[in-house]
Amino acid sequence: MSPSPRCRILLVDDHPMMRRGIRQMLELEDDFEIVGEASHGEQALALIAPLQPDLLLLDNNMPQMNGIQTLRHLRSQGFAGKVLLFTVSDAEDDIRDALRLDADGYLLKDMEPELLIQYIRDAMNGALVISPGLTRVMAQALRSPPRQADVELTERERQVLKTIASGYSNKVIGHKLGITEGTVKVHVKNLLHKLGLRSRVEAAVWALEHLRHSA
Repeated sequence: MSPSPRCRILLVDDHPMMRRGIRQMLELEDDFEIVGEASHGEQALALIAPLQPDLLLLDNNMPQMNGIQTLRHLRSQGFAGKVLLFTVSDAEDDIRDALRLDADGYLLKDMEPELLIQYIRDAMNGALVISPGLTRVMAQALRSPPRQADVELTERERQVLKTIASGYSNKVIGHKLGITEGTVKVHVKNLLHKLGLRSRVEAAVWALEHLRHSA
């Protein structure tokens, strides 16, 4: 049986020592491959096509083009890989902007190295990863309007919402619920419209706030 392909990672940070330290740590893992480094967003964007990374570990506070701006350009250009913001900022605005631009995670640089490694693996498996202690800030940043608490959901919609809140991809949700991935996409689209939300991240926050006591 052939080994699983390694996760191709592009490091984007304006501090060379930070990039070097992260590279040395991640290269110890058999399932990671550091394919390149960039010191700012514009350089990162130029490296996407030639390097074809699976995941960007992206600093936010950088000159020329910060992480949020870089993420916006990545998504507008159709980059479908994983993007993890890796930053010192726990500002509510930064978290809200990153997650509404479909970041796959928001991580603080003061975390333990072993946790960063696990979060990268979790993100590659389809989970939304957030630093410990940021859940409350994330919920505040993406708080849903009160009127949404009165929305009536079908049992299937509640099941889909709960699995979204667990960070599962559409494919995994379909497997767990015994429905096709296409059907999951339809449910997600309908849920966002019904709840007046803009992304599955907001749907996950809504579910955590309103379905936590459900059976």
